[in-house]
Amino acid sequence: MAAAGGVSEVASIGGFVQEYQVDVDPELMRQYNIGLAEVVKAVKQSNQDLGAQTLEMNQAEYLIRGLGYVKSIEDIENAVVTSEDFTSIRIKDIARVNLGPASRRGILDKEGAEVVGGVVVARYGANPLEVINQVKDKIKEISGGLPSKVLADGRTSQLTIVPFYDRTELIQETLGTLNEALTLEVLITILVIIVMVFNLRASILISGLLPVAILMVFITMKLFDVDANIVALSGIAIAIGTMVDVGVILAENMIRHLEDKTLCLDREGNPLTTNEIVYNATSEVSGAILTAVLTTIISFIPVFTMIGAEGKLFRPLAFTKTMALAASLVIALFLIPPFAALFFRKGKQPIALRNLWDYALIVIGVLALIFGFWTGLGIDRFWRSGALVSIKQKGKYRDFQW
Repeated sequence: MAAAGGVSEVASIGGFVQEYQVDVDPELMRQYNIGLAEVVKAVKQSNQDLGAQTLEMNQAEYLIRGLGYVKSIEDIENAVVTSEDFTSIRIKDIARVNLGPASRRGILDKEGAEVVGGVVVARYGANPLEVINQVKDKIKEISGGLPSKVLADGRTSQLTIVPFYDRTELIQETLGTLNEALTLEVLITILVIIVMVFNLRASILISGLLPVAILMVFITMKLFDVDANIVALSGIAIAIGTMVDVGVILAENMIRHLEDKTLCLDREGNPLTTNEIVYNATSEVSGAILTAVLTTIISFIPVFTMIGAEGKLFRPLAFTKTMALAASLVIALFLIPPFAALFFRKGKQPIALRNLWDYALIVIGVLALIFGFWTGLGIDRFWRSGALVSIKQKGKYRDFQW
């Protein structure tokens, strides 16, 4: 599994670590006049990879080395400690070599049974969901080669790898909850705009600001390598109200200029074009909008100076909210005015355009129905979860208790 993409380390937990154990006999060591340091040195040298010089043959150089890796107990037993009277004294002459478990620092328990596990550590900056999926693919790849054992009763015991703690469900539920919250928030904002502004064309202008601004935030997050975690995405949710305010102020001022006959005339009393009216309305409030948004953005500068755990937690939120406000400011001052000049253009509307408004009203009605369904479903889930408890007594309900 360490070969899977994005994996930094696989730390083992539980089980036994096999090792070669050399149990020396003090009496034999005294007889042969051998110290413990000599035994340790002999064991080390028996497992040492030695290199020699190069050998040239047929105008080619070959590197000569001796592989001294221990592969069995006999390799250690036959290691020479010293020699006396042309007789080699080996490890097996003064000690016993066995295979045994290393000293354990702890165990891993799963449902009352001792198991062997491993913790997969992802690399810094890697996508956890991608790493988990690649680890699962690697587990499927190596599952066919895992060892098996035939039990005394004839059954075959197959070694399997099962997930102990999988973050996939947690990540997907978190992203799903946040996605649903953002979707509902956008829909609620659109409905409130339609009801409060009571102008379909202005509502379309203001509502169109949200998806474009959120898309711009995601683009900046990709460019600046900001992780899309729940804290970072919460910054977008927090900034939606301020983003809408920018569009509402601008659209309301445009409607006021278009409906006020005195504002539709120049100094000489000549009627202004729609482009000129939209320009005057935008220039009248653009300074106030810019000041208000910059005030909010500047107030987040101290958050960017945080270090340690606080900075890691709150800097993504400050970044996404700042980018959302900046994106809404750019859209409000550079995109909404030209589209408003197109939407609010005077004159008789063609039949195709009037049909477009009818279709827009139908879409809004469908969204309202969907929103009502989601709201009822959310209340049903909230009620079934047991978070809200009501106590009925004598035909009446007491106050709701959390």
